[in-house]
Amino acid sequence: MEFRKLGETDLAVSAITFGAWAAGGWMWGKTEHNDAVEAIKAAYDLGVTSIDTAPIYGQGTSEEIVGEAIKGIARDKVQILTKFGMRWDLAKGDFAFKSQKNNGEPIAIYKYAGKESVIKECEDSLKRLGTDYIDLYQIHWPESTTPITETFEAVERLIEQGKIRYTGVCNYTAAQMAEAEKVVKLASNQIPFSMVNRDVEKETVPYCIEHNKSVLAYSPLERGLLTGKMKPGYQFQEGDHRAQNKFFTDESITKTNAFLAKIKPLADEKGATLAQLVLRWTIERPGITIALAGARNAEQSVQNAKAITIKLTTEEIAFINKELEQAGL
Repeated sequence: MEFRKLGETDLAVSAITFGAWAAGGWMWGKTEHNDAVEAIKAAYDLGVTSIDTAPIYGQGTSEEIVGEAIKGIARDKVQILTKFGMRWDLAKGDFAFKSQKNNGEPIAIYKYAGKESVIKECEDSLKRLGTDYIDLYQIHWPESTTPITETFEAVERLIEQGKIRYTGVCNYTAAQMAEAEKVVKLASNQIPFSMVNRDVEKETVPYCIEHNKSVLAYSPLERGLLTGKMKPGYQFQEGDHRAQNKFFTDESITKTNAFLAKIKPLADEKGATLAQLVLRWTIERPGITIALAGARNAEQSVQNAKAITIKLTTEEIAFINKELEQAGL
C-alpha cells in the first residue's frame, strides 16, 4: 500500500481508503452486517488502514460496523475518518431530504452543525466506534443556519480535549474552506470526483493544491458505474439511491461503457480490472490525495485494495485522458 500525508499534518492515510457508506446499507438497498465487517478486515490485511465512515450511514450502523471490524487491532495501526453535521434525530438547521432507515422507518434528514450538536455527535461516534479519539473529523455538508466560525470553534475544543486529532470538511467550496480556516487549520476536503464527474477541478482542487490541503475523492467509481458491470436496463434494489441518479440512465450507462471499452485493453494488459485501473488513475490525478472505495463484501474490498499495485506511465495516463475527452464525459 502507498501512504500519503493529509495536508500539513503528520497523519498518513492509505491511498486507497475504505469508504463505509455502502457498508451501512442506507440508500444502497441494504447490506449484510457480517459481510461488511469482513470487507473491512480483508482490506486491512492488504494495507488499507484508513476507513471513512459517518453517523448518517445507516443511522449509526456503519460506525458500529467499523468499530466491530477494528476490534483487536492496535488503535495506532488504523486511521478513523468520520463526520458530523447530518442529523436524522433532530429537526434543526437546513432540511436536506426525506429518507428511511434500513428497517423502513421514515426519517427526515437535516444538515446542522451548531456547537452543542457537534459536541454531542462526537461523543456518540466515539461510543459507536469503540475508541477514545477520531483521527479526522469532517463536517459532512455546509449548512446555512450556523456560522462556520461557531461550528469550528466546537471542533477546536474537541481537538484541545484530544477527542479528535485533525479536522477537515466535505463538499465545501474554496470560499467556505477559507472561512473555516479563520478558526482552525483544515487538513482536507472530501469531495465527489470521478472520471465522469470532474467539476471540482475548476476551483476547489486548485485551491487545495495552492493551500496544501488534501483532497479525498469520494465516489471515484461513480457508485459502480465505472466498473463496467452496469448495463442499460439495470434494476436496482428497493431503497437504492442510484435508481434516480443521472449517471445511471440508460443513455449515460451506454455512453460510459463505450468509453470503458476503449481503455479496457490497457487494463487487460496490466492484468487489472476496469475498476482497479480507474482507481489508480484517480490517485494519479493532480491534487487528489486518496480515493475512497466502498465495498459490501471481502471480495470487492480485496479487488479495490489491489488497485495500488497497478502502475501507470505518463503516456498511459495521457491515453486515458484523451479517450475521456473524446467520449465527451
